[in-house]
Amino acid sequence: MIFVAYRIEHAELARAERGHGRFTPKWAVHLQVAFAARGAGFLTAIVIGFLGGVGCAWGGESAGPAAGPLVSSAAVAVGEKPDAAAPVIAEVEKRCLDETIYMIGRERAERLAQLVRERKPKLVVECGTAIGYSALWIARELEKARTAEHQPKLITIEIDPQRAKEAQEYLRRAKLDHLIEVKIGDAKKVVRELQGPIDFVFIDCNGPNYFGCIDGLKDKLSPGAVIVADNAGISAASMKDYLDFVRKNYESRTEWFDTDLPWGKRDAMEISIVPKQAKPGDQPKPADKQ
Repeated sequence: MIFVAYRIEHAELARAERGHGRFTPKWAVHLQVAFAARGAGFLTAIVIGFLGGVGCAWGGESAGPAAGPLVSSAAVAVGEKPDAAAPVIAEVEKRCLDETIYMIGRERAERLAQLVRERKPKLVVECGTAIGYSALWIARELEKARTAEHQPKLITIEIDPQRAKEAQEYLRRAKLDHLIEVKIGDAKKVVRELQGPIDFVFIDCNGPNYFGCIDGLKDKLSPGAVIVADNAGISAASMKDYLDFVRKNYESRTEWFDTDLPWGKRDAMEISIVPKQAKPGDQPKPADKQ
C-alpha cells in the first residue's frame, strides 16, 4: 500500500482553524511519499502525491452552514475515506467562539470522542444539541465504528427549533446525518419517550435539567452504559441532585479540563458507568435529600 502524507505549514492556517483570523493561501506544501508495498514505482508515487496535494485546499471565513470547508492537515491512505467532518467541526467551533454559542470546546470534545470510541455504543442519546458541535464529534466516531453488523445511531435533543435546524444542516454537510435523529423539545420529557437499551448518554443542557434527564433514562440504560455530563465544575451547584444521584448509584468520577474558551478556562465532566451486573433487587435510587 502506498501512503501519502501531506502537511501544510503556515502560521495563518493554524490561526484560521482555531478561529483567529483569515487564512491567506500563501503556504508551502511539503509532500512526503512513503512506499509500503513492493513494486510501487516512482511515477505512481508522483501521480498519487499530486492528486492528494490538489485536495489540500483553500480555507476562508465562514458565516454559517453554507460556507466552504477549511482543511489544515491530512494523512490519507490510498483507499481511505476522507474525513468530511473535520472542516465542518472547525467551522462550527469558530462560529461558537465568534457568536458565544456555548459548546464543550476541543479539549473535552476529544475526551468525549475517546469515550465513544472505547465503548462502541449502538445507541447514543445527547441532551442539548445547540448547533451540533458535540453531535459532530460523537457521530464521527459512530461512523468510524459502523459495519454491516454494527449500525450505531445518535438521538440528539434540542429545545430550540432554529438551532436544531442548523445542527441538521451541519451534520448533513459532514455526511453524518444518516446516523442521527434530531428531536425537538424539552429533553427531560423527550427522553421518557425513547426506547432502550441506551449505551451512551451525553448531557449538556443547563445544570437544573440534568437530573430530569437521567431520571427519564435510568431504566433504559444498558449494563456498562457510559453517562457523560458536561459542566460538572462550573455548574456543580445547580446540578447537585444529578451529581448526588450518579455518584450514589454508578461508578462515577470527575475529570477536569483546562479550556481555552471565552466563557471559562477550567471546567469538568462527570463520567459515570452503569454496573454491568446489578445485584438482585438493586435499582438506581434517587439521591437522599439534604
